[in-house]
Amino acid sequence: MRGTVFGMTELTLTRLGLPAAVQACLFDLDGVVTRTAVVHAAAWKDTFDAFLRQREGEGYRPFDAVTDYDEYVDGRPRADGVRTFLASRGVRLPEGGPGDPPDAGTVHGLGNRKNELLLERIRTDGVEAYDSTLRYLRTVRAHGLRTAIVSSSANCRDVLRAIDAEDLFDVRIDGVVAAERGLPGKPRPDTFLAAARDLGVEAKQAAVFEDALAGMDAGRAGGFGYVVGVDRTGQTEALYAHGADVVVRDLAELGDTE
Repeated sequence: MRGTVFGMTELTLTRLGLPAAVQACLFDLDGVVTRTAVVHAAAWKDTFDAFLRQREGEGYRPFDAVTDYDEYVDGRPRADGVRTFLASRGVRLPEGGPGDPPDAGTVHGLGNRKNELLLERIRTDGVEAYDSTLRYLRTVRAHGLRTAIVSSSANCRDVLRAIDAEDLFDVRIDGVVAAERGLPGKPRPDTFLAAARDLGVEAKQAAVFEDALAGMDAGRAGGFGYVVGVDRTGQTEALYAHGADVVVRDLAELGDTE
């Protein structure tokens, strides 16, 4: 018999689209597990367009919900997304603090406005999961692999509960946990590395599943054993350029989940 990993044969891992050394899978939330990336992008656009219109007048250049979202905010902690996008437009705001009201002219105020709009959209439209990702999660867990959710969102736990998927993860490293532990967000690898440690594996024994360019950068910087790029928006080349080992449009492409 070929080698095994916690009872899994290399053949089984191959059928799941994973290298033989992988013992754990680390999943991003938005765009990988749930169809909320487009909701995040819309909330960011509403937030930044209102800010830019007020600052620059009707001739302002709008936030692009595809290119600007992918480049500057996707996968990053909320405040980092504000800073990074505004820096691309030559704008700096006072930092403020996490408790700033949504109408405050600060980094945190703008971020809180975005979160307010996001939650309004989620309450109105609900949350939808990618069924193929849930099937893949159940399959890898059934074969003994450990799993973690790694998200910059402070709403991660509520979203998982909304789709009845909280029990599919052994570990959760999200915006709340990262703040408690003082972990910098993506593109730094710290949140993924924390998830691997909590699961009891080394980075080289873990696979990262991400749709964001910042997540690809984190996977590459952390020295993870395998980085899966999930292309929901037609950015395959960019995902490879930022460190993906393989890019799929859907996790069903990785292997048999029956």
